[in-house]
Amino acid sequence: MKKYQAIYKDLENKINQGDYPAESPLPSEQELTKQYGVSRDTIRRALGLLEKAKLIHKSQGRVSLVRRQEHFNFPVSNLTSYQELVSQLGMNSKTRVLSLHRLLVDAPLAQLTGFQKGQQVWRIQRQRIVDGSACVLDTDYLLCDFVRTISRDIAQQSIYDYLEGELGLAIAYAQKEITIEAIRETDKVWLDIGNERHVVSVKSKVYLANRAQFQFTESRHVLERFHFVDYARRKKG
Repeated sequence: MKKYQAIYKDLENKINQGDYPAESPLPSEQELTKQYGVSRDTIRRALGLLEKAKLIHKSQGRVSLVRRQEHFNFPVSNLTSYQELVSQLGMNSKTRVLSLHRLLVDAPLAQLTGFQKGQQVWRIQRQRIVDGSACVLDTDYLLCDFVRTISRDIAQQSIYDYLEGELGLAIAYAQKEITIEAIRETDKVWLDIGNERHVVSVKSKVYLANRAQFQFTESRHVLERFHFVDYARRKKG
């Protein structure tokens, strides 16, 4: 292990142990140079790794401040839209619509989504930014039989508000699959991955009250920002 990597690991451990609390400054580059007995360039490379891992950020005075590592509890069993979750948890979040277009379902997409080959769907990809960090990449497929028109403005706000409020769809339940997956090239582009090599993938087939599937969604989450929680009841007898 090179010197700057060893210093990075030591500072990472101290941050995780609370030696340097959230929003507190690390020692200056000059102080760290004396502390570890290395050159300033070595210290800067170690700090660069900490910044890449989202453990620190630079203030206007170029002081290295420890980031607040806040986690959000993501409810697994509830059918909750992202905007509803933002409101419930008081998250500082923005949505960026990356793409919106119609396409025909081919054989691989039919296998992934549960829709039939040849059906028309809307494909909407959105980036969710929490506290300035891109944490979620959502890809939605909406069946055109139920959703004939949709706009980027609607996708920017809340699709479910539009589906339920404007189109009158009765959204009832979802079948979810949660897996830990290796990162893809698109994750590297649209998510602030840091040193992570995996993401949490939540795939959902969503149904109306008449049991017709109208949506398939894959949400890819940065591991360090979300806890996935559920509540179980014991069934007696």
